[in-house]
Amino acid sequence: MAMQELAGGKILASLEGGVGTIVFNQPEKRNAMSVDMWGGMGDALDQFEASGQVRCVVLKGAGDKAFVSGADISQFDKVRSDANAQVEYDRITSAGRVKLSNYKWPVIAQIRGFCMGGGLGIAMGTDIRIASDDSQFGIPAAKLSIAYGFDMVRALVDLVGPAHANMILMTGERFGAKEAERIGLVNKVVPVDQLDAEVAKLAATMAGNAPLSLKTNKMTVKSVCKDRSDRDMDAIKAAMAACFDSNDYKEGRRAFMEKRKPAFQGN
Repeated sequence: MAMQELAGGKILASLEGGVGTIVFNQPEKRNAMSVDMWGGMGDALDQFEASGQVRCVVLKGAGDKAFVSGADISQFDKVRSDANAQVEYDRITSAGRVKLSNYKWPVIAQIRGFCMGGGLGIAMGTDIRIASDDSQFGIPAAKLSIAYGFDMVRALVDLVGPAHANMILMTGERFGAKEAERIGLVNKVVPVDQLDAEVAKLAATMAGNAPLSLKTNKMTVKSVCKDRSDRDMDAIKAAMAACFDSNDYKEGRRAFMEKRKPAFQGN
């Protein structure tokens, strides 16, 4: 898939070798998320899925200053001026958030530079977070007299626990990549000059694995983090059965016995 420009060029999307890449492209504002960028991200995810070729998605920021530095505060007076405006803001940005949260394929956040506020919310909505050693994290809500929604706070608590979540939310302070790794906010920290190669290798590994396994394992992990009443155990059991009944399972066994790389087809 050729490079697509969405949201007026503020979202760039491409797909190659089973790996979809979405670039938050507003470097002059440290890739702060404008309202239309949320829609653009959702459109990119839809395009990847429609292609039938995607196996993994990588999210990254343009330039070397930020992954996403947060919401575009320059729009706050217009779209988030009070509680009623916040409700409307949530409505028009929710489509992109929901698509990311519910995406069936694994998503990797490639983090360099600032990953703040809503940008950290995006990163927490992915499955794996790889950060450069010069990255900076934080949720400065307390410094703006705003509060984050339940879903984002729950994601934070699921990752780092309530004690660290309280520290992050109540101080509003920034912290570095090593601290993010220590508390479990990111999976791995690498030198900045190794970030591209590290993420490319990880994404290629995932894209080469069995598609049914990728989707089923992601579904199961997400279900573990839900309340028991919200888990669709029948769907999980059906997905697991589909893996064992698939041609890919036969191919995986044959490839193992023949000591070769399997050629999975997703069925």
